[in-house]
Amino acid sequence: MKVAIVCDWLTGIGGAERVVLELHRLYPEAPIYTSQYDAKKIDWFTDADVRTGWLQKLPKGLKKFLPVLRAWYFSHLDLSEYDLVISSSGAEAKAIKTGPKTIHICYCHSPTHYYWIRYDEYLERPGFPQGFNWLARLGLRLLVAPLKRWDKVAASRPDVMVANSTHTQAMIKKYYHRESSIVFPPVDLEHFKLTSKPEPRHGFVVVGRQTPYKRIDLAVAACTELGVPLVVIGNGPEHRRLEKMAGRNVTFLTNTTDADKARHLQTALAFIFPTNVEDFGVTGVEAMAAGTPVIAYGKGGPLDYVIPGKTGLLFEKQSVESLVKTLSDFNPNRFDNATITKEAARFSATVFRSSMESIIKQALTNKH
Repeated sequence: MKVAIVCDWLTGIGGAERVVLELHRLYPEAPIYTSQYDAKKIDWFTDADVRTGWLQKLPKGLKKFLPVLRAWYFSHLDLSEYDLVISSSGAEAKAIKTGPKTIHICYCHSPTHYYWIRYDEYLERPGFPQGFNWLARLGLRLLVAPLKRWDKVAASRPDVMVANSTHTQAMIKKYYHRESSIVFPPVDLEHFKLTSKPEPRHGFVVVGRQTPYKRIDLAVAACTELGVPLVVIGNGPEHRRLEKMAGRNVTFLTNTTDADKARHLQTALAFIFPTNVEDFGVTGVEAMAAGTPVIAYGKGGPLDYVIPGKTGLLFEKQSVESLVKTLSDFNPNRFDNATITKEAARFSATVFRSSMESIIKQALTNKH
């Protein structure tokens, strides 16, 4: 059986890239087609046959225009010679062309954010160099309608859709009008598991790129108001604003290693996850692997793993007041760290590969 793997891009390390890694482990001989590949930033695929096209050669100044260019690139990428194609996509890779004998399974991270779920956020903060955001906004307004139509057509091409969470499944139904199965993404649980002699727990921790969307300001403001220790791991455009609003009880760490991040998750009383509606939220499961309760905004991906009173707590409104109330109600003695770690096992790479194998087998059986 000839198999190919397709993904939007491979330019960093994150949850989407880990999905591709596990698909590669399922089919190590399968070539990986993608728009761009940065081997210096991600070294997971040194043994893989990674294939890029003309997008790889674009100058850096054109990178911001990639959504339109990726749409053209992937919609013209013909993989009809393969028996099975698995796309890992939250953007344009699902649009690849396949033949009548090909089974195309799309592992969908989300309907494309900048057309659907987060259009208003991208319109407000396009992220272009200073002085060019007005042009980006104009382009997005002019192009969003035809690009939405294109995205719906692209989402109709896969034979099988797989969602990474209950939330994403609902969004696929809402925007693409398609049914999907759920397979939770693989999480590197071993990296975060507690040692045999865990350190005493103290304070709270929040992790993530410091952008308005992540709402780290809620965690900083709530912990400052309560005067409880908080470690903020990460950096980003919001960093200076967060520092200015933080009390002395808040510590910022901008250059942590993976080992440092794991240690802080392992020694915190709880992990605060205040972000806007997440498709899944891998970091929350990483905290659970460390036996740490997750205090999350009660919408989106975290609903698949935060069990109130067992693996964490949910706060109802995305406000400082709501988070303050939840933190005040939080009692770490009511949570069993070992139980939380066991709950995280549902999101292992082994479970992911087994679930995908079942879906692939069923799809191949149905085809024949």
